Amino acid sequence: MQSLRAYIIIALVALTGFNLASCTDEPDAENFYTFTGEMMSDFIRTRSEYSTFATIVDRAGMMDLLSTYGHYTCFVPTNDAFQTYFSQKGIYSADDLTDAECDTIARTHLVNNMYSTYEMLDGSLHTANMNDRIIDIEHGLDVNDNPVVILNRSAQIIYELQDDSVENGIMQPITAVLESSNSSVGELMKDNPRISIFYDALVLTGLADSIMLQEDLSWDPDAYPMYRYTSDFWVEVATVPERKRKGFTVFATPDDVYAAKYNVTDVRGLYELACSIYDRVYPEDRNSEAHAYENATDPRNPLYRFVAYHIMDRNSNGWNKLTPITLTSGSVNSAIGIHVDKMNPIDWYTTLLPHAMLKIEELTVDKWIGAGTKGERYINRRVDDKFKEEGAQIIQSVESEYDTNGENGRYFYINDILKFDNVATDITHNMRIRMDFATIFPEIMNENIRLNGDPTQDDNSSIADETFKNGKNYYFPNGYLEGVTFEGNCAFVYRRPHQNFWSYEADEFNLFGDYDFTFRVPPVPYTGEWQIRLGFCALPTRGVAQIYFDGKPQGIPLDMRIFLDDERMLGEDFNLTKQYSAMTVEEKADDQKALKNKGRYRGPYGGYHTDGSAINEFVTNPRTHRVVLFQGQIDATRDHYIRIRCTSSSKLGNNNEFMMDYLELVPKSVYGVLGDGEMEDDL
Repeated sequence: MQSLRAYIIIALVALTGFNLASCTDEPDAENFYTFTGEMMSDFIRTRSEYSTFATIVDRAGMMDLLSTYGHYTCFVPTNDAFQTYFSQKGIYSADDLTDAECDTIARTHLVNNMYSTYEMLDGSLHTANMNDRIIDIEHGLDVNDNPVVILNRSAQIIYELQDDSVENGIMQPITAVLESSNSSVGELMKDNPRISIFYDALVLTGLADSIMLQEDLSWDPDAYPMYRYTSDFWVEVATVPERKRKGFTVFATPDDVYAAKYNVTDVRGLYELACSIYDRVYPEDRNSEAHAYENATDPRNPLYRFVAYHIMDRNSNGWNKLTPITLTSGSVNSAIGIHVDKMNPIDWYTTLLPHAMLKIEELTVDKWIGAGTKGERYINRRVDDKFKEEGAQIIQSVESEYDTNGENGRYFYINDILKFDNVATDITHNMRIRMDFATIFPEIMNENIRLNGDPTQDDNSSIADETFKNGKNYYFPNGYLEGVTFEGNCAFVYRRPHQNFWSYEADEFNLFGDYDFTFRVPPVPYTGEWQIRLGFCALPTRGVAQIYFDGKPQGIPLDMRIFLDDERMLGEDFNLTKQYSAMTVEEKADDQKALKNKGRYRGPYGGYHTDGSAINEFVTNPRTHRVVLFQGQIDATRDHYIRIRCTSSSKLGNNNEFMMDYLELVPKSVYGVLGDGEMEDDL
């Protein structure tokens, strides 16, 4: 797949040159005027081969939208595609469709963002269609061996007609009508006989019911006004999410893999396999009633634990979104904000097994490929200078006859099983766990908020852009995010990604006001000594806050205005600006030790920001650094909480702004280096 995709991209680079842009459902008010050029409405009305789609758009009442200025992508099915669709539905023409069905079809084929085929990377589009559903992307060859983009594993963008530009976007003619399933992810799995053993276990444990459609219908976004704020010098506006849904991502091992690797041929055999794993992890439950096969719905049952660990508590919205999205801009072709030649992109996610996370990693660094495949994604893998645990590979797609993209999530095949066992706790998870804050809260991914918009496009810094044409910022009222509470005049804001922000994965969260904010800390894999670090960018416009861990204050208040090269940190002789790559290992170790004594660390060597050309590393910037919030014993079987309380007596900077970029959970095996010339790795 990777070599094919490389060939396709090379072929498409010469054909396309559009920059990704983003907007909302409504065009900019100042752009409601008549153009002399061709609009999307003209395109579909004046070409007879798209007359059926034109009829459907008219009946949906959306032709006026396609007649005004915007930044849209229209996947327009041909008349032949509609004839096949009608035949499959047992009808004769568009006249047999209801107006509601026409509305659904029209919105399914419209995306409020401009995408050339070059920008359609394997996985899924970053922006949902106007039905709020994600379109899956693959690459292949058509009957003439032309490289083509395949949508939802069914429709090809017609090679000779792709990337046709009109005044308000890009037309992408396609060979089939796109559809989205209204089923839950569990219901979709039921229809796939290749994963019958896992599905039987899903039903037996009761977890099939847990991953049914769940939405808080009492959530009313209209009850919340826009929130206006200033971060650094950016004047911005944020909205609340449109919906509040539960989502899931399931990793299912096919039956043939169970048989070949573990001699498992039915759900009873899977139960016995689960016992061989989790009886060692939870020996106290081995002789309990919960352990019996007949009590598989008990959360302490081995089979229940086995299945629960294969389910993430959020909708990943695509194979490519399991780790940071790939950014292609100027000279940059990389996972956003990450030096992929130095550091594999890694994200960590909580599961339905309490106090257990999955580590998902994209392979990009040549020396750590091992037996894996570059560009592919793996779970619970650790291949480095010490270990060779290959983990389970996530397979991008399944057979074309099976739908994997449900209304509340999706499922993937994996080529092995997932185990939260001693290998996970002692090896694959016994490392520095770095989590972008957008991965800590499942709701951020369920609503497709994480990494939304176009990170290459900035809004006007002096005017709050209410059109959201480049992406949206969001804020979250008290009670919206699970595990989060706050008091006082507090606003918790997600700022969409900008490639030129000094932010890990290019996005960040900010607190504003007289906040008293508490969030649940992601689980550590084992009980022991840990550090909890906060990564952030210091600025003169930030505020000061007291940090608490499980209700206990931790040191003096954290002043987010102090840079690493401030003389209050290590004195005026500390040379932070020395070229880091030119330092010897001994110099780096001394540097790290000096900062560590102050509870600080440089930013990661593998993190960067860019203006689209030059790459600027976190490690050499005195603003981007990490501070130790807590160091001590953490019980892996309990929930723990960080509290952030504003201590400013007056509104410092931008309303006491407190930045939350990424969190690190660091075991003593990593941070506790003691010998001369030794140091924690700088990635």
